[in-house]
Amino acid sequence: MGQHMADLSIDFAGVQLRNPVLLASGTCNYGQELLPLTDFARLGGLVTKTITPQPRGGNPPQRIVETPAGMLNSIGLQNPGLEAFVEKQWPLLAGLDAQVVVNIAGFSVEEFGQMAASLEALAGIAALEVNISCPNVEAGGDNFATRPQTAAAAIAAVRSRTQRPVIAKLTPNVTDIAEIARAVVDAGADAVSLINTLVGMAIDVERRQPVLGGTTGGLSGPAIKPVALAMVWKVAQAVDVPVMGIGGITTASDALEFMVAGASAVQVGTASFANPNAGAEIVEDLHAYCDERGMDRIASLVGSLRC
Repeated sequence: MGQHMADLSIDFAGVQLRNPVLLASGTCNYGQELLPLTDFARLGGLVTKTITPQPRGGNPPQRIVETPAGMLNSIGLQNPGLEAFVEKQWPLLAGLDAQVVVNIAGFSVEEFGQMAASLEALAGIAALEVNISCPNVEAGGDNFATRPQTAAAAIAAVRSRTQRPVIAKLTPNVTDIAEIARAVVDAGADAVSLINTLVGMAIDVERRQPVLGGTTGGLSGPAIKPVALAMVWKVAQAVDVPVMGIGGITTASDALEFMVAGASAVQVGTASFANPNAGAEIVEDLHAYCDERGMDRIASLVGSLRC
């Protein structure tokens, strides 16, 4: 690594990031597995795997399927639960030289609020990313994120119980993602992150059964990048809060596309499975891009699309 002149720092909803690259929720667990493999000090931050109020065992196997230019996962929000996270995972995360965003979920509006309130006393959390792509048990299992009213209710519950920045993570599995974005911002979200995975499926023809134990799963990786890019561009025009771009980012060029489309920061997920240093390498290449062009601040690229 040489001496860089460009400033990659980003103010994301009041969270000061040394650069715009974070590791995405669900792909870096709680940091421990990547400790021997990557230098977190080279990243802007990481987003933890989703935490729910109670421990969850997740879906039956098979949970991961490779697809052309991507992968399907059906993990089922497996996690140790809030209490174990605070006692066992957080001490390690708190010691990392990077901003840590904690991803939370609930299965009722009240659970979302309770999660935010329970984490309020935990020092060092940069922000809460709210995973509203989970079933609303009180309303028959409909996904919170697919309707403006339920998405807003979940975010409002979190907003009322925390002083931290609230980032609403949006699903692409909707008709109009901008409508959902406006609803969560009106409910108090300080930022939005998008996209979560697309619903997908794989079938074993010989057995005539789904390959995934959960039948359907979430499609991620380069295959979804064009969809994610279009949705980030659409949402960035619809709301006046920072946007976090997610979906198929494997190179600095990918990250730059998202920033030009309107994302202030990006998350790298599936790429880390093939290369645990993908995020750090993207940061280095962003430095090189800016230095080669004599660019002082990468933030000047955000939302610079001409069309």
